[in-house]
Amino acid sequence: MRRLRFILPSLLGVGLFLVPYPTAGGVNIGLGILTDWTRAAMGDSLPTNVVRLVCISAAVSAFAVLARPSWSRRTDSVGAVFAASWATVAVRLVAAAVASMVLFGAGPAWITSADTGGVILNDLMTIIVVVFVFASFLLPLLTDFGLMEFIGTIARRVFRPLFRLPGRAAVDGAASWFGSSIVGLVITTQQYERGHYTQREALVIALNFSVVSVAFAKVVADFAGVGEHFPTLYGAVIASGVAAAVIMPRIPPLSRKGDRFASTGSTTEPAPVPGRTPLSHGPNRAGESAASTSGGPARPRPGLLPRGLALATERAAQAPGLRALARQGVRTTCDIWFGLLPLVMVIGTFSLAVANHTPVFTWLSYPLVPFAELLRLPDAAAAAPALLVGFADQFLPVILGQSIESEVTRFVIACASVTQLVYMSEVGAYLLKSKLPVSLLDLFVVFVLRTVITVPVCALIAHLFI
Repeated sequence: MRRLRFILPSLLGVGLFLVPYPTAGGVNIGLGILTDWTRAAMGDSLPTNVVRLVCISAAVSAFAVLARPSWSRRTDSVGAVFAASWATVAVRLVAAAVASMVLFGAGPAWITSADTGGVILNDLMTIIVVVFVFASFLLPLLTDFGLMEFIGTIARRVFRPLFRLPGRAAVDGAASWFGSSIVGLVITTQQYERGHYTQREALVIALNFSVVSVAFAKVVADFAGVGEHFPTLYGAVIASGVAAAVIMPRIPPLSRKGDRFASTGSTTEPAPVPGRTPLSHGPNRAGESAASTSGGPARPRPGLLPRGLALATERAAQAPGLRALARQGVRTTCDIWFGLLPLVMVIGTFSLAVANHTPVFTWLSYPLVPFAELLRLPDAAAAAPALLVGFADQFLPVILGQSIESEVTRFVIACASVTQLVYMSEVGAYLLKSKLPVSLLDLFVVFVLRTVITVPVCALIAHLFI
């Protein structure tokens, strides 16, 4: 019976988040199917409801800062979401104004046009607002009932030497690759806040494994006109992504992030966490038998599978009850609705405005022209801005590169839009809002480094097979 408490919720979580299902529109996971069905059911009312949430966030946050009611001072309540700093309140007020302008089509074209504010409100935020309703309540099936411990125990022999990560990071990566990058980010930040990852580990995972889903990669390939080469393209994404995941943790800025836990602020792990190799090198590090630490003969350790099953069963026995999970789900949903949505509205809209209505990215991309020429990419001058503009949004590279005649160049640009990973309209905005120690400069440096690492791999595959 104890094992069923681990097996049943974990199987349900795997079925919802990690198993791809064939659908009329391609391949999707259970969470994606639920999200698409809900968006279709809500129809045209969804953007209006999103704007209402952003306006509520601005109004209630302003009231909470000015009046400081008692409910806003309780850190364990939903009201704490609105107890923000003056700077955060200002961002939320700007977001409410921008969202309203986009909804009603009133305001400057560089804000309200379909390629700036329209993309953020109608295409991105409508997905975020729905997917988190399901993800906030269902993610514990992956994280709280032993699956992380089970996978972590089995995968740590690969993840630790290759990526300098605990094995439980495999679950985050799978949730992103089969589901969506934002789902993987939520798992990672939650695990960090609970003391399962250090600052460095959480950032390495978030900035190397939160890749867009297989389904979105197929959309990118089709839009770029290389859909018939999708198996090759996704092979290039995997090869270049693994190369980046091996290299990035070993170079700045990620290598310089502290191995400190959120709950203690120190390098000391708050409690033994299965599925990871502890940082401590003292005599009581996890994995040693009691006999070996006391000086007696070491007893043989069980195999990985029995050990993982035992740890998973133990974790499942400590899982919170339905009421606690429901409270946690409500708090996470409100944090996304009233905290993240305004940030995405502001950062996403202004990033796309800079990309689409100013020559800034074209100027910044000049150093990339020799880089593209070195990789023997035809139309290198046109490819360079497309390789850089992905910092604003993941779909912009293929939009800019769609008119390029060379199929090889369009193939590489499509790969880059998936593998660059750090884009401000979603991933960047989420990480800047999180408790992880990451700056805008960090994100840009990681974006450039990932481009330098992944694009040559994709170009080599393109020259060989396209």
